[in-house]
Amino acid sequence: MSLETLVEEIRRRGEADLAAVTTHRDAESAKILAETDRRLAEVHAESARATDAEVARERAQRVAAAKLQSRKVLYEAREKRLENALAETRALLTEYTHAPQYTAVLKRMVTAATDSLGRPLRISGRSEDAALLSKAAGKSFDPTPQPILGGLIAETPDGSRRLNLSFDELLRLREDRVRELLA
Repeated sequence: MSLETLVEEIRRRGEADLAAVTTHRDAESAKILAETDRRLAEVHAESARATDAEVARERAQRVAAAKLQSRKVLYEAREKRLENALAETRALLTEYTHAPQYTAVLKRMVTAATDSLGRPLRISGRSEDAALLSKAAGKSFDPTPQPILGGLIAETPDGSRRLNLSFDELLRLREDRVRELLA
């Protein structure tokens, strides 16, 4: 074998090895690029899923907060309406104290207090009702004015038993029922 043939053979082998290495490198590069693209696609998909989940969670929280706020506003409006209705009821009760039937109601309250607590009693009420109560209660009338809408307060002389038949107390005792009726 001649030197030229040997050099040519080495060159051919070198080029073949270089071509094989280049092909292997290109194949590895393509594989790496494909793996990188696949990972990027996975990251994008996972990011999109996480974003969608976060958006859905945020939307659900906002919807729940809005529903809670609307219930709160509705409850406050209902309470305000009921408070206004109770204030109107108090005004109607105050107005009722000027009606002719009020005298008969006071007499029935005196009778109920006497039946419930017995005699002797101290019966007191509003200063505006002093004349009516003194007629209805007689000697049991106590002229000390009470800060009530109407009606009367009866108690035994020793103060051990008391019957509050004031419109304020009667309304307070039946406030739940009145609220049901007004709601």
